[in-house]
Amino acid sequence: MNVAHTSKKLLAAALTVALMAGGGVAAAWAAQDEGVTASEIKIGNTAPYSGPASAYGTILKASAAYFKKINAEQGGVNGRKIVFISYDDGYSPPRTVEMTRKLVEQDHVLLDYGPLGTPCNSAIWAYMNRHKVPQLFVFTGASKWGDPKGHPWTMGWQPTYSSEGMVYARYILKNIPNAKIGILYQNDDYGKDYVRGFKLGLGAAGRKRIVMEQTYETTEPTIDSQIVNLKNSGANVFFDVTIPKFASQAIRKAYEIGWHPVHFLNNVSASTSAVLKPAGLEASKGLITAYYLKDASDPTWKDDPDTKEYVAFMKKYYPQGNPDDTFNVFGYASAETMVWVLKHAGNDLSRKHIMEVASNMPGIRIPMLLPGIRVRTTPADWYPIEQAQLERFDGRRWVLFGRLYDASGMNRR
Repeated sequence: MNVAHTSKKLLAAALTVALMAGGGVAAAWAAQDEGVTASEIKIGNTAPYSGPASAYGTILKASAAYFKKINAEQGGVNGRKIVFISYDDGYSPPRTVEMTRKLVEQDHVLLDYGPLGTPCNSAIWAYMNRHKVPQLFVFTGASKWGDPKGHPWTMGWQPTYSSEGMVYARYILKNIPNAKIGILYQNDDYGKDYVRGFKLGLGAAGRKRIVMEQTYETTEPTIDSQIVNLKNSGANVFFDVTIPKFASQAIRKAYEIGWHPVHFLNNVSASTSAVLKPAGLEASKGLITAYYLKDASDPTWKDDPDTKEYVAFMKKYYPQGNPDDTFNVFGYASAETMVWVLKHAGNDLSRKHIMEVASNMPGIRIPMLLPGIRVRTTPADWYPIEQAQLERFDGRRWVLFGRLYDASGMNRR
């Protein structure tokens, strides 16, 4: 039996049936890819619903709720319901590998949406690209995700850690002339990427202002000793690169020992409900972060149509979630971006076409992004969001100040 000849005949027959049905070649091609049927689009994910980064788990719960909303109110995307499969990896890279292989090889998902964490995504990066499965809008700001030539199946979503670090450095150079800087960061690619951008932003002269650097591992129970060391260094500026569990510890410990530096907290831990409240709102007063999403608890957005729609969504589709938690805003807005890509892929839901659409987002407006911020990519620029604004915690809420920083081009330095 000539297998190749038989396969060609079967493919030709499938194309003929699709054309006769009015679906065209695109419909036939879509049917060939994993995770797509005439009625469903199967999307996978891994997230830390347990473990040291479990505070992030609500992000994917919000995303799942958004997909549920699209299914209920719009019948899915172009007539296909979204089936979202999300597994708990506990923020453990070996577990991420195991669960991702299950998604690809057993669940046969079309793509992996929003897998969370730099170390976790690093562990599956080569696997996803080798198997040509989209690893799309990963929930980590590592700058390495924007590599269309070397890793054409992986793309981030949020502003990069490197560009965010540069924003803080620019502010310090302009506004704190006597800065003596202490840095705490997670000892992996996530922490190092922030510090890399921060040091680039400071420049050679500014880097001399760094008086101490401390690191931590996610397996450590506390970071109390690192905070004490930083206070004793004489630092009056604190660049805090931590995940939520350790961010709360850092804020609380600094307050308890009477250390009151100008405290810059990376935005992935700037959640009032998950980080600041456990640390103490009084202890959190004066924190500065860079952000790009609207804060639903901020009176500034009380009458904003996007915020009203988001709050109504949370009440209906994720009532157990806190609408004031910016992690939920993140999950909502990123899921909107994912749905935009699926809609604009039309009936060609091949993995290759999904990446082509994601690589050509023409400055789209996604609700709950700050005014002036757009999601934009080109085949050569895979950094969807490259703008942010500084905000300061006043003891009750985050208050935006200053101008909108544009980090375009920073990530390719």
